[in-house]
Amino acid sequence: QVHLVESGGGSVEAGRSLRVSCAASGIRPCMGWFRQAPGMEREVVAHINTMTDSRRYVAYYAASVKGRFSISLDYDQNTLDLQMNNLRHDDTAKYYCAASQSACDRHLREWQIADWGQGTQVTVSS
Repeated sequence: QVHLVESGGGSVEAGRSLRVSCAASGIRPCMGWFRQAPGMEREVVAHINTMTDSRRYVAYYAASVKGRFSISLDYDQNTLDLQMNNLRHDDTAKYYCAASQSACDRHLREWQIADWGQGTQVTVSS
């Protein structure tokens, strides 16, 4: 089991940027960020296959955030960050850090997740 703690959420105006961070007790083969808006299902935002040579991980993004969000992993600090630029109102959600004990490809689903953080709220006003 890996312990995940998110930080960095908050309220911003549309068009602004925000960075959320996840402090992990360890690195797992697949790690990423999900989000859940009120009344909606939880969806994957971005994730990383960490099982690559020379720490050159592969990152995948949901179509709705590609080009605006950037996920990064620090192998030494065990932190997983999500830089969110040009935020939109529909990015408003609770953001969760997640880790899977198995490797992942471009698809990552909730049932693959073994560990979740407690979540951090991101609110974007239009």
